[in-house]
Amino acid sequence: MPAKRGRRRRSRREGTQAGTQETLDRPCPGSRERRTLVYSPVVKDFRRDDFEPVSIDPRSFAGGVRSKKVASEVGGVSVLVYRVEFDAGGRTHWHRHTGAQWLLIIDGRIRVQKWGEAARDVGAGDIVVIEPGEKHWHGAAPGSAGTHLAVNLNSTTEWLEAVSDQPLA
Repeated sequence: MPAKRGRRRRSRREGTQAGTQETLDRPCPGSRERRTLVYSPVVKDFRRDDFEPVSIDPRSFAGGVRSKKVASEVGGVSVLVYRVEFDAGGRTHWHRHTGAQWLLIIDGRIRVQKWGEAARDVGAGDIVVIEPGEKHWHGAAPGSAGTHLAVNLNSTTEWLEAVSDQPLA
């Protein structure tokens, strides 16, 4: 016979609300203590209208750039996610991160360059992974606009010098 619970049983269709608690009417096997079950959220929606606009510092970016913060912490892990839109010619300055950065290209063409390497262009659906400490920049590919999600994992950013127009040619 199933154990009685402090609250009525729910069918799977009813589900449970995030953050609700439920206490068993009997101790757990091998224990005299009652057990409290806590249901926590496993899915979080991030709606475009809720994205927080981020001011663009001209000491860190060049050209037309707009950014919105999508997320700043998920499940207790520091994950900064930004939606960054670059007009043609818009780009970051050289910079590096203390943690990994993932760039998920969602529209247009993005140019990425790591220090000491040739610049390369990527398009919608492409993903670029930048290792911690790697000096790099990214922005719109020449003659194109582009949008990416920048996902920074447990990371801070050190902004460096502006990118010359030479790599964009």
